Amino acid sequence: MVTRIHTVAFQGIETIPVEVQVHLGAGLPAFTIVGLPDNTVRESRERVRAALASMGVQLPAKKILVNLAPADVAKEGSHFDVPIALGLLVAMQMLPEDATERMLALGELALDGRLQEVAGVLPAALAANAQGRGLICPAGNGAEAAFAGELDVWAASSLLAIVNHVKGQQVLSPPEIRSMAVAHRGPDLAEVRGQAMAKRALEIAAAGGHNLLMIGPPGSGKSMLAACLPGILPPMSAEEMLEANLIASVAGKLVKGEFSGARPFRDPHHSSSMAAMVGGGKRAVPGEISLAHHGVLFLDELPEYPRAVLESLRQPLETGTISVARVAMHVTYPARFQLIAAMNPCRCGYLSDAERACSKAPRCAGDYQSKISGPLLDRIDLHVEVPAMDTLAMLSRESAEPSAVVAQRVAAARQAQYARQGSINATLSGEALQQRTQLDSAAHSLLEGATKQLNLSMRGLTRVLRMARTIADLEGSAAVSKLHLSEALSYRQQPQGKWLDAA
Repeated sequence: MVTRIHTVAFQGIETIPVEVQVHLGAGLPAFTIVGLPDNTVRESRERVRAALASMGVQLPAKKILVNLAPADVAKEGSHFDVPIALGLLVAMQMLPEDATERMLALGELALDGRLQEVAGVLPAALAANAQGRGLICPAGNGAEAAFAGELDVWAASSLLAIVNHVKGQQVLSPPEIRSMAVAHRGPDLAEVRGQAMAKRALEIAAAGGHNLLMIGPPGSGKSMLAACLPGILPPMSAEEMLEANLIASVAGKLVKGEFSGARPFRDPHHSSSMAAMVGGGKRAVPGEISLAHHGVLFLDELPEYPRAVLESLRQPLETGTISVARVAMHVTYPARFQLIAAMNPCRCGYLSDAERACSKAPRCAGDYQSKISGPLLDRIDLHVEVPAMDTLAMLSRESAEPSAVVAQRVAAARQAQYARQGSINATLSGEALQQRTQLDSAAHSLLEGATKQLNLSMRGLTRVLRMARTIADLEGSAAVSKLHLSEALSYRQQPQGKWLDAA
């Protein structure tokens, strides 16, 4: 007799149905797992054996064959432990054959039979719901599974609890949805002294979802400004929340199975590798740019990142996706993130300060800035200088506009964008962009002259029009005027030449 238990394999945030087939046959005692298992899956034999022994169940002295079908799909992860154990219990007639027929199971087994949390429960629960099945998962993942909708979830703390539930000796209570608080825990814009231009650029970036580069000496407040951004961004929609948490689930980043409603804010160190940034490794796990989906990716000390890592951002900045190709796997992850970058004008950081600049200035600035390629700079909408502030300004009691007030303007601008085109301005292009940024003769003349003077590429021109549309939305204007366009152009000056001239 062959018993069958349903589970899934993961390919990015997608799931592939897998049938765990268990056969007990005559022959020398053996326990074999086939179907392209990796080392983690092969080690399931020992975990399952020990977990069953902790329940007082010994494997029969027979030839045990476990097949993970389809056999041509690579199987990775410890979540196959539970379906293999349940298949063995059914094959040994310790559970009814139809006990788990309508269930999809996954989970890792501890040696004492406890169920340990695994990654990917949310996409597995969505797959189970689509198939009209219930879900068996560890208790620690129960809250995560509850978000998949109306489905029967057995969130068990141990393998014995599942057995007792099937036999009617114990009832597993349905898990409850738990959401993490979405309150912003970072600094408030009111705490940032001065820097009116940088604050304005941050507001425009938040309102339209634009990318932003801040340039200034050490201690000017660049990192603090970036940390203020989540506090003025609007809450995620239900669809955005689901997509962001799907990625977090696959990466095993959901804490206690709690669904997060806060926009992601990822700030990887400049020593991060290519695989850490774009995703990869043996299991092709999501990278920082995918974990920042529908949120913010903050890169501090931008020129210090390896050149190859920075260049790898160019494609996802345009497409909103990243394809990770490996010999045995090809995975596409969503990566619609907002890039916020910060850097010093040169290595010493004091290019414009004659007293503190190094002896190599301004030549060192050219070498330092050249680490960032022109194509990458072209994909960053706003380039803003953050000048050094008078230290005594910190002692000033002058009140500044708090994040809550700015967030209201940002939310109103985004509502106007969704009402007009169903998306934020940062995604507009082509005919849709032209229709929503029709310019009068004065604005058109200004744009023609600026395009030649600033040597704007087609991409740069598109981003100027997007910014102008966002600036108009912040003012509640239906039309894009010459004034809106002028402000947008002021953020598109090519920084390399400008900084050197200023030095």
